[in-house]
Amino acid sequence: MSLIDDDMTFAGRDKTAVVGIGQTDFTRNSGRGVLSLATEAALKALADAGLSVEDVDGIVRCGDDVVTPYTLAASLGAKNLTYWADTGPGGVAPCMMMGLAMGAVLSGQAKTVIAFRSLNGRSETRLGAGGQRGVGAEIVGGRGSYDEYFLPYGLMTAGQTFALMTRRHMLEYGTTAEQLGAVAMACRENANRTPHAIMHGKPMSMDDYLASRMISTPLRLFDFCLESDGACAVVITSTERAKDLRKPPVTIRAVAGGAPLDARAGMMFPVVSRHDMTELGGRAAGERLWKRAGVGPSDMSVAQIYDCFTISVILQLEAYGFCGKGEGGAFVESGAIRATGSIPINTGGGHMSEAYVHGMNHIVQAVRQLRGEADMQIPGAELSLVTGGPLPIGSSVVFRKAA
Repeated sequence: MSLIDDDMTFAGRDKTAVVGIGQTDFTRNSGRGVLSLATEAALKALADAGLSVEDVDGIVRCGDDVVTPYTLAASLGAKNLTYWADTGPGGVAPCMMMGLAMGAVLSGQAKTVIAFRSLNGRSETRLGAGGQRGVGAEIVGGRGSYDEYFLPYGLMTAGQTFALMTRRHMLEYGTTAEQLGAVAMACRENANRTPHAIMHGKPMSMDDYLASRMISTPLRLFDFCLESDGACAVVITSTERAKDLRKPPVTIRAVAGGAPLDARAGMMFPVVSRHDMTELGGRAAGERLWKRAGVGPSDMSVAQIYDCFTISVILQLEAYGFCGKGEGGAFVESGAIRATGSIPINTGGGHMSEAYVHGMNHIVQAVRQLRGEADMQIPGAELSLVTGGPLPIGSSVVFRKAA
């Protein structure tokens, strides 16, 4: 079954829906295994939907997750698993997991799909450090990352890569530290209205931001996302079936991915060899997404933008058409991304101030917004964009409040 015809009309538009969401506490030291966290999030998502373990017949995950679909099924006691899949890389996965779940439901391979991400990203894996799985994992081969061509020269972490991208954007377009700070402050403001966020109760001024220590010039401490422990899960089924379940369904309007025209093989570090390292795959993803969804940037009530670093938000706002190329700094500085702005972002605090669950908490927050259940609720929210990790390729999904 093809979900897309030749003129890019998305045949799956609004035919599947997220009907349940669940998350664990977000902490810096869970004291638990990732399977325990994944199981808790999945059970909460099922309870939220009014479904049982017996209903589960599909599970999709991020390819970087330690927990496999069949292991989670065993932990849940789900005995009817007929579909399982994973995708990635890394933070690109959650949006594309929505596509996998959609395809499974519409093709009849599954009726009730759990999508999850579970990690102890502070107490165990430390995703921000060099030499971890997926970043410097092997000296030769690097699991297709091409890390071996960069590690000997000192390029070892994500922060260093995005620092280079930030400096290039500053040189080309005049982006300032204060404009980066506007992103960090918007996320922190939202976290301070979200009780479960790790940075709740910790307000931050521009002076606080500018005084934070430099980690990889020009990126400061508060330009970086959090390292955190936790898990999130959502349940996807058909929109028709969703009408009979506990919570108002949030439909999956469209899903799309894309790569930059000047793509390079590998994972993260090869971005430095692109002709324009500030150009993301999100631009191609966005062009497809808006066509498939039949809406555009100006129609979005809210956006959950993958915020591994402040610059990633600026680059993605440009890529998805909220502002022009090189205009992202001025756009965020204008207040457009704040709760009262034209496109509020990361309304739970995002990766920078809520928790870093590799993009999955953005999916959960989008659903909360469209149900009208968010702590920092945007009045009348009807459409939400969610974007995936900006490197090496882009991914995105539009969710819609069910009519």
